[in-house]
Formats: sequence, structure tokens, C-alpha cells
Amino acid sequence: MKESARYVKIVEWSDEDQCYVGSSPGLIYGGCHGADERAVFDELCMIVEEAIALHKQDDKPLPPPTSGRDFANKMQHVA
Repeated sequence: MKESARYVKIVEWSDEDQCYVGSSPGLIYGGCHGADERAVFDELCMIVEEAIALHKQDDKPLPPPTSGRDFANKMQHVA
């Protein structure tokens, strides 16, 4: 398993921006965006891997993993 699999990756449609926006809460601020949902997800995966590599390069501890927290089911109650 890649270390990047420990971090949630979210791609969602933004009405405001009229495009898909990708983010990884807790690991990166900002993210990526584009017209193709799959392309945004692929780019987001690369960004997450780069963020992990930078943390290691700078000898900074990684933030706590965000996967495995069942965010999808928990968010159903928010909407």
C-alpha cells in the first residue's frame, strides 16, 4: 500500500468555479481543479504523493492519516 492511500482525496463539482475541485483535507491546503473529474483525481493523487515526499525531504512529520474514518457515511448526516 502506498503511503498516500492513508489520506482522503476528495473531488467535487464546484458551482462557483464551474469545474471539479480536488482536495486532501489535513494534508494539503488548496488542491487542483479542471473540467475532467478523472483528470482532477489523477492530478490530486500526484499532489498528495509530492506533499508526502516534501514532508519527508524536510524531515517534517506527516499529519495524522485521514483515511479509514468513514467520512462518506458521516457526511450523509450533514447534508
